Amino acid sequence: MTGAQIAALLAALQDMIMGSTLAKCALTDLGIQWAGWALAAAFRTEKFYDLAGSGTFILLAHLSRIWGGASHTRQKVQTGLVTAWGLRLGTFLFLRILKDGHDRRFNKVRDSPGTFFVYWTVQAVWVFMTLLPTLMLNTEKRNVPLGPRDYIGWTVWGIGFAAEAIADQQKWLFKRDPDNAGRFIQSGLWGYSRHPNYFGEILQWSGLWLSASSVMQGPQYLSVASPLFVWFLLRYVSGIPILEKQAMKRWGSEAAFQDYVKNTPLLWPWPKF
Repeated sequence: MTGAQIAALLAALQDMIMGSTLAKCALTDLGIQWAGWALAAAFRTEKFYDLAGSGTFILLAHLSRIWGGASHTRQKVQTGLVTAWGLRLGTFLFLRILKDGHDRRFNKVRDSPGTFFVYWTVQAVWVFMTLLPTLMLNTEKRNVPLGPRDYIGWTVWGIGFAAEAIADQQKWLFKRDPDNAGRFIQSGLWGYSRHPNYFGEILQWSGLWLSASSVMQGPQYLSVASPLFVWFLLRYVSGIPILEKQAMKRWGSEAAFQDYVKNTPLLWPWPKF
């Protein structure tokens, strides 16, 4: 067997292993979400929906690295950043729903097992699609030296993490203040974007894709669909449209809110002068 044939065989074997790992991650993801649906439907509760989602992110990031059989610095950092994101956001959302007692997204869903099943399945798709670049990275045997894309990507992730965490905390404190009852937040980061937490979320997954792309080849670059999917989901499906509709219904007749909408970007923040 020639050297070229051996190289081709090794490449085919690598592709098969990666495909197997991705398949196992997808099946694990579905299994967790469907088990979560069964419990949630039985108890008619959405209280652990977001916690299950963020927990699955963390679990799959670590399992993919174990199943991939490689442990390069880039993979360790990527897995660590996903873990930090999942722990922070999952804990925040869980504490928030415990305080509020319910999530308005599920007001017409929790008593309908069939519709509830769709929500949990969509969460499985969200987890896998968003995490795809990390899963691909963690199954990669090649150890490409760290370079500009890694450092830029991790910096973008850090900016996004800070923006999301700060925006969440600012809104949390705003809503806890009795003097702000019935008012909308327009201070802090919320004065530069009407949805700065979503801006931070998009930045984080964009940064992780950029770093992971350092070892990508050919069709693997199509995993750029991950940050694009996050942006599309938040901008046009489950995030901004719902919140904007609720805000308009609640404060749309107020001149102050109309001015806020007119002068504050929807998502991408611009400095005010």
